[in-house]
Amino acid sequence: MEAPATFMEQPAIFVERTLAIIKPDAIDQSAAILRFIEDHGFAILQQRRLHMTPEQCSDFYAEHYGKMFFPSLVSFMSSGPIIAMVLAKENSILEWRDLLGPTSSHRARETHPESLRAIYGTDDQRNAVHGSDSQKGAEREIRFFFPDGK
Repeated sequence: MEAPATFMEQPAIFVERTLAIIKPDAIDQSAAILRFIEDHGFAILQQRRLHMTPEQCSDFYAEHYGKMFFPSLVSFMSSGPIIAMVLAKENSILEWRDLLGPTSSHRARETHPESLRAIYGTDDQRNAVHGSDSQKGAEREIRFFFPDGK
């Protein structure tokens, strides 16, 4: 009698999630940015368009409270609609941040000309897109925009 076939256990693949934001300065380019995201293998698990109040912006960027740029950041991020998204892919935090390029759009154009910030950003603050900087940050930011987890 032949032994039953056994299936090799497949290693688990951890699909990481990150938060991405299309900022007010790039909202008119959102279709191209969404296409860019999908073309680079990210799944968009959740997406919502909203216009944050200054209070919401202050809460979201609380880690920067007291820094010189904080008031202008809050003013800018509450100046128009944004699109917040949960992206998923293996190593999504690092890969998304690589696609963003440096925070400074000027530096991005010099060093990462194919990055989103080089293409759509104009300066250090109006740099088109946001991405979580760590697993802990991603969890906090995702909960901020999608508190019900749906």
